[in-house]
Amino acid sequence: MDRNKKIIRTSIIGIIVNAILVGFKMTVGLIVNSIAIVLDAVNNLTDVLSSVITIIGTKLANRKPDKEHPYGHGRIEYFTSIIIGAIILFAGILAIKESVLKIINPGETDYSVISLVIIAVAVLTKIILGTYVKKTGKKVNSQSLVASGQDALMDAVLSFTTLIAGILNFIWHFTIEGYLGVLIGLFIIKASYEILKEAVNSILGVRADPELSKKLKERINQFPEVQGTYDLNLHNYGPSNTIASAHIQVRNDMTAEEIHILTREIEYSIYAEFSIVLTLGIYAANDKGEFGEIKKELNSIIKNYKEILQVHGFYVDKSNNIFFDLIFDFKADNKEQIKDEIIAKLKEKYPNYNCNVIIDLDITD
Repeated sequence: MDRNKKIIRTSIIGIIVNAILVGFKMTVGLIVNSIAIVLDAVNNLTDVLSSVITIIGTKLANRKPDKEHPYGHGRIEYFTSIIIGAIILFAGILAIKESVLKIINPGETDYSVISLVIIAVAVLTKIILGTYVKKTGKKVNSQSLVASGQDALMDAVLSFTTLIAGILNFIWHFTIEGYLGVLIGLFIIKASYEILKEAVNSILGVRADPELSKKLKERINQFPEVQGTYDLNLHNYGPSNTIASAHIQVRNDMTAEEIHILTREIEYSIYAEFSIVLTLGIYAANDKGEFGEIKKELNSIIKNYKEILQVHGFYVDKSNNIFFDLIFDFKADNKEQIKDEIIAKLKEKYPNYNCNVIIDLDITD
């Protein structure tokens, strides 16, 4: 079964289970006059809406690329996560509002053994559903499913607290309904914040997974002609659509034909193993002899600057032009000044050479 079918099937299961829970909880909540149970039912109703939105988002995200959207529509899934987060946030605010009213004007609650059993079954059901949905979401890399699964597990915790409150009321007639409702509302708001934060970060663009970056570089460096991999960029256009670019360093005496064959082999290999479309640029290395001494001097100078994480792309052409890139830490706020200082120090040692330096950022590990 492909990714989209798994997401839709899992979401449909969530809709059915949550719809049943809504019916039972709402009925019990109204019968025993429990604001906590009613709010728990409303929370399950938001889960139903979340699953419906997940299905719609998956269908839209699966549309083929077109002229207007050449990278496809995969990022729609992130927008569906934002909608889900907003719905959950609204439910949390509503829960707090109604609970405060319950604290101000408390009413009598009348729990029964049957109502407590129903709540207990609901807790177990939510644990099973949440675990299944979250596990499936991670397996198919669906942010929306993971969010729904996490929300379901949170619901199980909140339903358990409702069960405890019901037992206290049933045995000792001790009522904490309103306060429990506020607690539920706060937990719901916290869950919505985490979902919204992850979705927004995905849209804005976040640092690539260090483990994936490491694996990609290690695989590229396995080719004997490659002397190093640099400037790896990963651009996400949906959970299953990643486009990458990088520079590889090779010998400067390689022919265009040899470089062409090498880059093709690397790009095909990366796509076959990681399903990532990779575009490669080339750094030619000529750091032997006199040029090697220049590079050693450069490395010696770089050691004095903790803001610089790496230097690469070193090359000296026949017109005495020195080229290299400097990777700066994001915290560095004097990049241009440091670059000028390094150029001045090299110029002092090698006055007949001109430096051409590019400032890079620490984009991936």
